[in-house]
Amino acid sequence: MLKIAHINLQKWYKNNGRHELPWRLTNDPYKVWLSEVMLQQTQVKTVLERFYFPFLETFATLEILASATEDEVLKKWEGLGYYTRARNLHKTAKLSQKELPKTVSELIALPGIGRSTAHAIAAFSYHTPVPILDANVKRILYRVFGVTSANEKQLWELAYKLFDVEHPYEYNQAMMDLGSMVCESKQTACEVCPFQGICKATLDDPLLYPTKKAKKVVPIRSKNIIIFTDKKRLALQQRETRFLNGLWGFVEEDKTLQIGMKQLGSIVQKYSHFHLHADVYHLENSAHESQWFSLEEITDLALSGADHKALALFVKEHKISHSMV
Repeated sequence: MLKIAHINLQKWYKNNGRHELPWRLTNDPYKVWLSEVMLQQTQVKTVLERFYFPFLETFATLEILASATEDEVLKKWEGLGYYTRARNLHKTAKLSQKELPKTVSELIALPGIGRSTAHAIAAFSYHTPVPILDANVKRILYRVFGVTSANEKQLWELAYKLFDVEHPYEYNQAMMDLGSMVCESKQTACEVCPFQGICKATLDDPLLYPTKKAKKVVPIRSKNIIIFTDKKRLALQQRETRFLNGLWGFVEEDKTLQIGMKQLGSIVQKYSHFHLHADVYHLENSAHESQWFSLEEITDLALSGADHKALALFVKEHKISHSMV
């Protein structure tokens, strides 16, 4: 039955797979790796339309990426979020210099490359017979084996159990597409699924697999964002905390505001683990201990989404042309 399922999966992928995706038209490990990192926590459409090609236009090779500064890399990653991915991408490029290693064990040893990403690079670039384990694949495994919950080790065991060792490239690509197009989280099209003959979830309700986790209440953090200016320059600080590390931003304070500050408005920025609610203020002629930049210089810096929104309020308040920002 498994052999038949593999044949059906191959047929389904041949007729329905997303063969035109640019990272499937190359076996360059650098481009495959970049796509894998960008696609973590981000939809294919977003990566394809806004980030993949512009990033490669600037950093066409691993060697070019390695020679760039972290600021340059973060600027090109701006808007994609989860900036640790970009910093690890840069660290790995510097460690690798000219090419990524070929073995899974060597790949996993590099910053930001977990087991599934290492398997993906090995399978898609070198046709190494190993399965991958992204969110789409996990969902299929839960349903095919009728498992409502499993830890990472158990999921890897199931991944190898279902794996088609003879066609590692096509199998892994097909599994990702199947999870995205047929075996979705909120709906399924079981009647066209290649695994319909062996999928245990179809005996019940596939949407019950895996067990849904209770939604967490997203906490709200309140801050004051202060835009200090001095002689047409704005004060910025480079983040040193783990969250948004390396990005530039305006001063954030919880304490009582200074006299003379003018409120420009309020913003809301939604992050995965909290929502930021901030009031934005402006204080002119300040000698705040920060680094100072003109509006033109700021365009070359990587800012968080919240700081971009704060800057937009400042620009609107002072009727500054958008071409200057």
